[in-house]
Amino acid sequence: MRGLSQQKWFIWLTRYWFLFPIAGFLLLTAGVFVGFGEQSYIAVHDNMDLFLAQYQMLKNTGSFWKHGVDVPFLGGISRDNLPSELSLYSMLYMLFPTYLAYVLGIIGKILLGMFSFRLLARELYPDRYQTYRPMIYMVGFAYGIIWFFPAFGFAFASIPLCVYLLIKIYRQQGKRWYLALFAYPLVSYFSYHGIFLLGYLAIAVIWLSIRDRKPAKSLIAALFVLAAGYVACEYRLFGQMLFSDEVTIRSTMVNPSLTVAEVLQESLEVWKNGIFHADGVHGKVILPVCLLYFVVQNLSYLLQKQWKRIFHDPFNFVMLFLAFNSLIYGLYDFEPLRSLVETLVPPLQGWQFNRTIFFNPFLWYCALFLILIRLYDRGRAALWAANIIICIAVLAVILTPTRYNDLFATCYNHVRSTEIDEYNYEQFYATELFEQIKEDIGYDGEWSVAYGMHPAVLEYNGIATLDGYLGFYSQQYKEAFRKIIAPALERVEASRIYYDDWGARAYLYSGTDESVVSSAKTVYATDRTLYMDTEAFQELGGQYIFSRIEISNTEELGLAQAGVYTAQDGSCTVYVYQCEGNR
Repeated sequence: MRGLSQQKWFIWLTRYWFLFPIAGFLLLTAGVFVGFGEQSYIAVHDNMDLFLAQYQMLKNTGSFWKHGVDVPFLGGISRDNLPSELSLYSMLYMLFPTYLAYVLGIIGKILLGMFSFRLLARELYPDRYQTYRPMIYMVGFAYGIIWFFPAFGFAFASIPLCVYLLIKIYRQQGKRWYLALFAYPLVSYFSYHGIFLLGYLAIAVIWLSIRDRKPAKSLIAALFVLAAGYVACEYRLFGQMLFSDEVTIRSTMVNPSLTVAEVLQESLEVWKNGIFHADGVHGKVILPVCLLYFVVQNLSYLLQKQWKRIFHDPFNFVMLFLAFNSLIYGLYDFEPLRSLVETLVPPLQGWQFNRTIFFNPFLWYCALFLILIRLYDRGRAALWAANIIICIAVLAVILTPTRYNDLFATCYNHVRSTEIDEYNYEQFYATELFEQIKEDIGYDGEWSVAYGMHPAVLEYNGIATLDGYLGFYSQQYKEAFRKIIAPALERVEASRIYYDDWGARAYLYSGTDESVVSSAKTVYATDRTLYMDTEAFQELGGQYIFSRIEISNTEELGLAQAGVYTAQDGSCTVYVYQCEGNR
């Protein structure tokens, strides 16, 4: 009996071994972020300097559901420019404190990616699901833990869910799937994924209608349902795009203009390495495995005189899709094509159609999955080889310090013995320090700017800012703010190009360094002179400057020091200045 019990236990482990690494990682992730709390090290770029501050602003002002109101940054812009409230990710920030919402977003993204992949794989391989189950879960898990752009992690992770729903609809398995598809945009994002999903769906409708020799009516209906879902969930975005006559900074953004050779080189680069907003770390394990399999499998077809199978192999289709998305990324910087798109569809001026690259992580993991399940079909030795490959791929994602790998950054910074210059979450926003500052200076909503730090720090702490970071705001305001920073831009050509040709970061710039905005404890400034037009600052209502650099020319600028404040742990010192005329 004892031997039989051990045999059953071994069989159970063989079937469900994948539960241990998945559960272990989820417990580790929760333990690290809950255990360290706000002393965790969270990525700043396009994250703490952008979306986290915006969600906190919406929370501070109670503006998640409001209409016809402005939010207090960039001189006051429409709430409609910020993320929709009809988003599962936004709802986390409505319900929970900002840091906790961020952590729940990480864990939710992992679960969403894993279970979405499981649903899709089970739909495609119903008869072999029990056999493939370990690989289905592990590939879905690997895809789910990719350190995607945090604010849109749900949108990345849920791509297989959308494909699953469309397959259900195509196979006409009930009208309820249309309702599920209509609700899908709650976990997606139109500008990054939705518009491309609709485009891919339109192509699928045409192709399937030709192949089946009859209109793909179910998918045609799905196209309209999905589009309606995006309009409903992101009605604010559509209102701004379609019904606002405001000229935005998108109209003056300057993009690179590459030669054909440079386009091909850039396409190859993103094919190999991906893009930091969606770094799947595929180049370490998945790409070499896929390339080796691609060569061996297709050579085998040729040697066996089965060359037609090359054009029917789903793996080859996925590899072609990867190449297509990478090529589109490069072609975005080919000016004749970009100008053609903007001419044919003027509302899309400034629209980044190269975001097809955001689908490549999903495709790389699909390609790997196809290889691994084929190994599963080749016997026990090949099966365990597949298990080893996916485990190595998972470890590569976990242990590679990519831009948004907050788990690695937090663990590494808490165990290393050298002094840490990076800010953790608590130090970056320094809420206790700014509460003290606001109380001491009697702050009452006056317009302010940051110098040597991201304006997001002020926004997070309930301070209204004339500066800020947003990729979609009024061109008129960009020009008005430019008057404030004109003295600095005239002295540093790189800063002038950065602001005039892009402008999403309306910051105070240095007149000597390319940047003095620091996300770390150390601020690198070769000159403490602030080059700013105080009169233009006051014309926009500016009163306070919160600076991490002690400004040397305050008298010349007509500024008076309102106080010097240092955080209790010494990680940050803030110099507060006020315009003399406003004292």
